[in-house]
Amino acid sequence: MAAESLHLGVALDGAGWHPAAGREGSSRGAEVFGAGYWTDLVGIARRGLLDFVTIEDDLSGRARLDAELIAARVAPVSRDIGLIPTVTTTHTEPFHVSKALATLDHISRGRAGWQVRVAGSAAQARHFGRREVRELTAAERAAAVASGEFPQQVRELFEEAADAVEVVRRLWDSWEDDAEIRDVANRRFIDRDKLHYIDFEGRFFSVRGPSITPRPPQGQPVVTALAHAPLVYEFASRAADLVFVTPTLAEGPRPIVDQVAAAAERVGRTGEPLRVYADLVVFLDADEPGARRLARLDERAGAEFASDAAVFAGAAEDLADLLVAWSEHGLDGFRLRPGVAGDDLTAVADRLVPALQRRGVFRTEYPGGSLRGLLGLPTDVPNRYATA
Repeated sequence: MAAESLHLGVALDGAGWHPAAGREGSSRGAEVFGAGYWTDLVGIARRGLLDFVTIEDDLSGRARLDAELIAARVAPVSRDIGLIPTVTTTHTEPFHVSKALATLDHISRGRAGWQVRVAGSAAQARHFGRREVRELTAAERAAAVASGEFPQQVRELFEEAADAVEVVRRLWDSWEDDAEIRDVANRRFIDRDKLHYIDFEGRFFSVRGPSITPRPPQGQPVVTALAHAPLVYEFASRAADLVFVTPTLAEGPRPIVDQVAAAAERVGRTGEPLRVYADLVVFLDADEPGARRLARLDERAGAEFASDAAVFAGAAEDLADLLVAWSEHGLDGFRLRPGVAGDDLTAVADRLVPALQRRGVFRTEYPGGSLRGLLGLPTDVPNRYATA
């Protein structure tokens, strides 16, 4: 990645990624179910000129708002910054997902994305009651982590997710860009020749289409996924534009970047390369050192904080050096997870970004345009069904 093109996003999850984040006075933990909280956070991220925010969601028992609806609420009162909600594929219909995300892209004027997630627990399946999912044993989980080989049940979840993304992408293309003619005099709203059946027939879905929502402004909103293992790198290589990975501070990103490249080769990915972004949980220095703040939060939680992603606790200048160094190892960008949203997102915008700008590796203004353009993805996306 060229140094001057460093990309930076942030992952928002409630009051922050630390379990005790909501106990901090600055976290506004009592406001996380209000629209103002989320618009304020996105406003801070925009002040920092960040590429995007992702909004976490899952189907577990934790109380939370719907990520796609948060993004839809924020979209009309924000500009420039990308909005990427998490939407689970396992218990949702791809027709509904395609319509919701296309709507978000229209409302945001081309700033929508999608973080794809699967739901693999029996408890999550019971919320819906339409299918049974066997809970993996502790031994099966440990063996999968150690070997990278997952049970067939897990493999099927990602095969289903890949089909779901394909259905969504086809539905986005089921309207040509100029299908709307709005000929009031002749009472013609749509050129029916420019609406297309997608006729998807697969193991998990049978969807004829077309969509009932016009093609999104981006053509194809940005599809992302979080991945920790070769199986999921393969899924991302099949289905996504961008993958979030979790290198360790000790080893750095190169081993994972190589694994992602190998996965893309195994599945025969062609065209645009899969963009690779590294996740880090950050506790940045503010009124007290980040490391001391992390220790205090751990004491409040009664346990040492652990994460799938590397944890950085320290000064923004040191984090800037780390990001610049890691960017030379094949990464396309970074997604930071604020330990405490109120404190650490503000520190990212007001301390980290200026530190990167002083190094000449981060923008000083938004260029304008779509999220795809902001991330360096092709903006003129052909419609697979359009006739010459």
